[in-house]
Amino acid sequence: MPFGAPKTLSTSDGARIALYVQPAQGRPRAVVQINHGLAEHARRYARFADFLAGKGFYVYAHDHRGHGATRAPGAPRGSFGPSPAAETIVADVLAVHGAITADHPGLPVILFGHSMGAQIALNFLSAHPERCAGAAIWNAPLATALEARAGKLVLAWERFRLGSDVPSRIMPHFTFSAWARAIPNAATPFDWLSRDPEEVRKCVEDPDCGWLPTVGMWRDVFDFNLKIAAADAFAQVPRTMPIQLVGGGADPSTKGGAIMRRLEKRLRREGFSNLETRIYEQARHETLNEINREEAMADFAGWAKKIAG
Repeated sequence: MPFGAPKTLSTSDGARIALYVQPAQGRPRAVVQINHGLAEHARRYARFADFLAGKGFYVYAHDHRGHGATRAPGAPRGSFGPSPAAETIVADVLAVHGAITADHPGLPVILFGHSMGAQIALNFLSAHPERCAGAAIWNAPLATALEARAGKLVLAWERFRLGSDVPSRIMPHFTFSAWARAIPNAATPFDWLSRDPEEVRKCVEDPDCGWLPTVGMWRDVFDFNLKIAAADAFAQVPRTMPIQLVGGGADPSTKGGAIMRRLEKRLRREGFSNLETRIYEQARHETLNEINREEAMADFAGWAKKIAG
């Protein structure tokens, strides 16, 4: 069964976080906590949640501020809200985690993030490693520190020029539009997401997908990247932490999975010993909406079962 109506998780600053829960079938193994990507929403993970429920996993997924059904002061669609918003987004993930542990004390929690959600998951892992039994980092278009700082300078100039926090006109040229141009004979500007035209159609027709983030939201995304790029980002994370890295060999946002390989090399260099990396060679950006999604979901479930025991 797909996600039902969301629960509402209220925060101390007045936000009403839309939280979707998929109950496990049979004896519960663990909880998978999903973080969705930029300009999409948690309901797009309903098929994945239903699959995992059938394998004995509870699934919790929430809409980040500025996305989907979540409502927060000063955070209309396309904006995370007032600075320091990157920290606020990680605090929301912690609040969801608190709800999970209250509902399911003793069950391990496996962190999952796709794209921008993978960047958020890495920030959460850095700040709260004791909360995670494992972390799945999928299709993360990570910027280097130099790229992130340069991006923030460009955005500061754009904010000054535009005079308010409105959708960026510059960043889509270097991201979404560039990734779209990388797909030969594309039928839509969203073909870089998947080889499955039906899944692309669903995204195109979804009013809660594909909108343009504000200058401020892009700034916050670069702040996620700067935190990850710091030399001590993972200093507190146990070197035996199970981490799964997934990429697409035809994903232009991760340079054909090269960014995921770069992250793998860094983690191995820092002593992490429990890594699993999978690059699905012909897959584009949204692995869970790709034509090989059944294979990818089964691979994730097999990895997660080893964590859950």
